Amino acid sequence: MSFFKKFFTKKKKEDLDQGLEKTKTSFLDKISKVVAGKDKVDEEVLDELENILITSDVGLDTTVKIIERIEARVSKDKYVNTAELNNILRDEIVQMLAENNNKEELEDFTLPEGSRPYIILVVGVNGVGKTTTIGKLAHQYKEKGYKVVLGASDTFRAAAVDQLKIWAGRVGCDFYDKGMDADPAAVAYETVQYAMNNNCDVAIIDTAGRLHTKKYLMEELTKIRRSIGKKMDGAPHDTMLVLDATTGQNAFEQCAKFTEATQVSSLALTKVDGSAKGGVAIGISDQFKIPIKFIGVGEGMDMLQIFNKKAFVESLFEKI
Repeated sequence: MSFFKKFFTKKKKEDLDQGLEKTKTSFLDKISKVVAGKDKVDEEVLDELENILITSDVGLDTTVKIIERIEARVSKDKYVNTAELNNILRDEIVQMLAENNNKEELEDFTLPEGSRPYIILVVGVNGVGKTTTIGKLAHQYKEKGYKVVLGASDTFRAAAVDQLKIWAGRVGCDFYDKGMDADPAAVAYETVQYAMNNNCDVAIIDTAGRLHTKKYLMEELTKIRRSIGKKMDGAPHDTMLVLDATTGQNAFEQCAKFTEATQVSSLALTKVDGSAKGGVAIGISDQFKIPIKFIGVGEGMDMLQIFNKKAFVESLFEKI
C-alpha cells in the first residue's frame, strides 16, 4: 500500500489528482519534450529541466538545490528515458522537502491536544480565498464534531463581515462580529471570550487583507495578537497565512512580507486547481520552512485537504 493510499481515501486522491491536473500536464509534457530523442541526461537536459522548474514557479533557489541533487546522481549513472528522470526528480523533491521541514504532518482535521478553545488567526491579502478557506476549514472541524466560532476581525470591508457570516450560516457554526469599522483587536479579543464562554473547541479569526505598508501591517497584526494573548495565555495557537497558488511568484513575496510582519506558523495554499502553478508549493515549503497545512483543490466545501508533501509529489508525477 502506497503512502498516499494509507492516509487518503479514494475520493480525496481523485480530488487531489484533478486539482493538480493542469500543473502536472504542463510539467510532465515539458519534461517529455526535453528528453525526447536523448540517450542520456546531459548538461543540456539539466539546463532545460532547470528552466521547467523555474517556469513552474518552484522558485530559483529551490530549483538550484534540486538540479544540484540530480547532477550528483547522474554523475554516477545515466538515465535514458522520461520515466527514469521523473522517478529521480520525484525522489529528490520528496527527500529535500522532508529534510527542510521535520514537523509532523497532520493526517486529518483533528485539533491538537491541549488548550481549548484552540485559536487560529488567519492572515493574507484580499482575493487569495481567505474567507472561503476559513469557511471550508470550519466545515471540516464541524464534521469532526467540534464546536466552532468564526470571528470577523476584518472590519475594513463590509463585504468581509457579510461573507464570513454567510459561511458561518452555511457551515452551521457560531459567528461573532461587531460590524464594519469596529476595532479589529477588540473583535479578536471578544471572539476568544465568546469561545471560552460558550465552550467552543476552536475559534477561527479573520483579519484584514490590506497591505499598504509593512509598518501598517506589522502594527495591526501585533495589536491583534497582543489582544488575543491578553485574553488567553498562549493564544493564538496557530497563525495561518493563506496564499493563492495562481499568483505564482507573487505568493513568495506575500509570504516574505507576512513572515516579517508576524509569527506565521502555518500556510494554506488555495486555488491549486486554477492554474499550472502548483509547483509553488514545493518552493514555498522549502524556502520558508513553514508547514503547508492545507491545500485547496476545488470549489466544493469539502475541497480543502490536509497537505502532505509526499502525497502531493506522488500525485504530481503520477501518469494522467
